[in-house]
Amino acid sequence: MRPLRSFLASPRFAPLALVGVLLPGLLPAQGIRERTGKVAEIYAQHCASCHGDQMQGASAPSMLDDIWLNGGDDDSLARSIRNGFPDRGMPAWGVMIPETEIRAMVIFMREMRARHDRGQLTFAEPKDSVTAQSALHAYQVNTWLDDVTEPWSMAFLPDGGALVTEKRGRLLRVGADRKVVGRIDGLPEIDNDGQAGLFEVLLHPRYAENGWVYLAFSDLKRDKEDRKVSITRVIRGRLKGQTWVDQETIFEARLDHYRKAGGVHFGGRLAFDRAGYLYFTIGDRGPMADAQDTTRPNGKVHRVHDDGRIPADNPFVGDAGAVQSIWSYGHRNPQGLAFHPETGQLFDLEHGPRGGDELNLVQRARNYGWPVISYGMNYDGSTLTPFTAKAGMEQPVVYWVPSLGVCGMNFCTGNEFPRWKNHLFITSLAAQELRRLEVVDGKVVYQEILFKNLGRIRHVITGPDGALYVLLPSRIARISAAPEKVAAGAVADRVALR
Repeated sequence: MRPLRSFLASPRFAPLALVGVLLPGLLPAQGIRERTGKVAEIYAQHCASCHGDQMQGASAPSMLDDIWLNGGDDDSLARSIRNGFPDRGMPAWGVMIPETEIRAMVIFMREMRARHDRGQLTFAEPKDSVTAQSALHAYQVNTWLDDVTEPWSMAFLPDGGALVTEKRGRLLRVGADRKVVGRIDGLPEIDNDGQAGLFEVLLHPRYAENGWVYLAFSDLKRDKEDRKVSITRVIRGRLKGQTWVDQETIFEARLDHYRKAGGVHFGGRLAFDRAGYLYFTIGDRGPMADAQDTTRPNGKVHRVHDDGRIPADNPFVGDAGAVQSIWSYGHRNPQGLAFHPETGQLFDLEHGPRGGDELNLVQRARNYGWPVISYGMNYDGSTLTPFTAKAGMEQPVVYWVPSLGVCGMNFCTGNEFPRWKNHLFITSLAAQELRRLEVVDGKVVYQEILFKNLGRIRHVITGPDGALYVLLPSRIARISAAPEKVAAGAVADRVALR
């Protein structure tokens, strides 16, 4: 029998050996079309006759084996589709398929490839005492707090307790005994429909002196036509027992910038830098072009003093009509925001559309491209934009196709995991993954999936004890060090970087 690679390299079987697409089970062609939209229709029309209606192969090779003969990066795949290999019997599809749809086909291939179970670490019940070995540390997962609903953020208090936000609008106080003391009363009215809700809770860097607690949430109002509208608002206040007091507004948009209540893309992360400036994110709220409009606050990363005053060196100070708090723009829905503990660099983690979730190095006055450039496509499988790069617009540090549904992130600090120190941990909703990223000189050089399939994960932080705390759908889990030799258990999955 001829070796597989030699077999696929033969003229008869080379036409579309662009990418190996692995599936856990073969989907009927109709099922593929229903799940993936227009791009699947293109595959069915132009590719299935040679590669099979399920990518299983026919006169041309199967696309279910992980073989890359002509380059496996996105540009190589697009070039192979566009130019074809006429001498091997594959047409140059660029004369029939628009360039925008060629990009969509690459994303479709990536999506189908990702359906394959590559042995990624999966934890099942029971909830506690699950131990696994990663590339650098063995670790154990246990429940730290139970009986919470969609926790979005948490902040540890000096007394050993914590504050926890739930997406649907509750701010909970947790005692040092890991029991919920109760709900904090006195918060403003919060929109909790759709993707709206109560988002980040963050303590002032000098909380022990001033007691300030910061919140980001979907502020619910009524417009001039008495319709419910909302957008992300940032406030601070203090706790008096179980009551929210001394409230001050840090950022509040103009009423005409509010959008219909509920809906999508609120952002909602907060972070302080070393100098004491507060940064926060607001998603585009649906109208994509708003992210490019500096007269609107949505689709931006913002920077203010701790009391909401505008820093004199903000990039759009003095620009007529511009929102003065804007630090960077062209963002879609940044739900992760964190400073590197050593370099002080600011990173954001944001949802792409269908494909194209991004990790960005956020810098003053930079344009991050949404929606002019993107590595994703529309949810119906049609092309969003033909551009993945453009002059004057920043490239992501790394992007993910298919989308992970990224959410919160933080750098690991403390001494519980010395070999993870200063590594970036990111969470995801759709993929239900906790990933570890090694960031060197502003670039991601390594990724590892620590676990997945424990539910949608909204955030991860380092606790005062150095352990990692992960916010799962109905509980908060604590990740602590375990003996390095794991006799039985799963092994975290390395992720190859393209």
